[in-house]
Amino acid sequence: MGIAEWRAQLRRGEVSARELTETHLKRIAAVDPTIHAYLEVTAERARSDADRIDAARAAGTDLPPLAGIPLAIKDNLCTLGIRTTCSSRMLESFVPPYESTVTGRLWEAGAVLLGKTNLDEFAMGSSTETSAFGPSRNPWDPERVPGGSSGGSAAAVAAGECMAALGSDTGGSIRQPASFCGVVGLKPTYGRVSRWGLVAFASSLDQVGPFTTSVADAAEILQAIAGADPRDATCLKLPVPDYSAALHQPVKGLRVGLIRECFEQPGLDPAVKASVLAAAARLEALGCELVDVSCPRFDDGIATYYVIAPSEASANLARYDGVKYGFRAQTSEGGDSLATMTARSRAEGFGAEVQRRILIGTYALSAGYVDAFYRKAQQVRTLIRRDFDRAFEAVDVLLTPTSPTTAFRFGAHTNDPLAMYLADLLTIPVNLAGLPALSLPCGFDAEGLPIGLQLITGVLQEERLLQVAHAYEQDAQVMASRPAAELVA
Repeated sequence: MGIAEWRAQLRRGEVSARELTETHLKRIAAVDPTIHAYLEVTAERARSDADRIDAARAAGTDLPPLAGIPLAIKDNLCTLGIRTTCSSRMLESFVPPYESTVTGRLWEAGAVLLGKTNLDEFAMGSSTETSAFGPSRNPWDPERVPGGSSGGSAAAVAAGECMAALGSDTGGSIRQPASFCGVVGLKPTYGRVSRWGLVAFASSLDQVGPFTTSVADAAEILQAIAGADPRDATCLKLPVPDYSAALHQPVKGLRVGLIRECFEQPGLDPAVKASVLAAAARLEALGCELVDVSCPRFDDGIATYYVIAPSEASANLARYDGVKYGFRAQTSEGGDSLATMTARSRAEGFGAEVQRRILIGTYALSAGYVDAFYRKAQQVRTLIRRDFDRAFEAVDVLLTPTSPTTAFRFGAHTNDPLAMYLADLLTIPVNLAGLPALSLPCGFDAEGLPIGLQLITGVLQEERLLQVAHAYEQDAQVMASRPAAELVA
């Protein structure tokens, strides 16, 4: 059942928040030793939260919209009094003295915190293999990655270890793992959701969003976390529409654009292409008009991203100097200079992928190169955004595969960073343009692994995005024909 059904049962007294919480804690105990979706399970906090909801219901108090719903939070969102590590040795012992805006809004809405989920270190990766605390595994096949960087959140939802989870998306880190794990992943418009309390990776690209098992649940979570925040200057000061009300609007007559460049990629798995085109045909049968569109600079997105994102990361991660907070390397017997101590702390505290991106970004911003790399990348970013603007003059929503392939095996791209980066080839341009996008399951490959369909709309068009995704989901019923009844043994 989805959030709305559980909420109705809870309010009628047919189930208690404590029962729902205990069910999920038992599930975590049974499968997480295999999946490793969680870095920390906050069982006592969860029970306390649930008991408070049950007491409020017994007293006749009106319950908030997410009352008793057990959620997981990606471990790069600050949680008051609970470790926030970003899956890095650098922050292994960091306990935030404040709550992020989005998690605070979830607790105000009555949600129950089950724990913090695993991720690629500082959200830099596409497989969760760069986590300093070991990778998460894909519930559909534990020998495969769950995607990244929000792999722990996606795996937790797919394995039934929570009802929903929060992740962050800088270049596809919600949508790609949602595709690999067969769940719904929503990246909102840049600025629709506050980033205050999200540990920064690339500040002009990062955005927080939900993982759920249905589009309706994604609308529920987005409703709770969206909206203006005076603590985040990039957060838009605009009213939040009723996202759930948009779900049942008819899609007949909407124009759906298939981005030509996305279906011509040499690395696109034929099974993925066929499944996504079949999804497009299903939308056409529902009354949508399919339109072939071109975004000529779509393929330039990955090169542009890997200049801009590392550049912003190098600036954001400069704060980890071994002085104010975070990991500090042991000093030598004779004592170290500040510069030596800082260098050693960063060398020992950051993993290889984080160091690689810091070095790339520092180089791109260095004197003599900033015009050739960073400024040029920003110019191309503008051109990519204009391509999307032109496309939306002709269509209402864009449709692509979420990822060129289904989930790959552990180690497949470990020694080939470029191949790993290409896993986000089809998601990155959306972040560069600041657009909302959603991934939802549209089929399975020959090995029974889920395939993701990506839908993209214009700025602040989350209602349209959810409307089309929900119509497809209800008509296709993809998970009703999934190859396995149980995802993990």
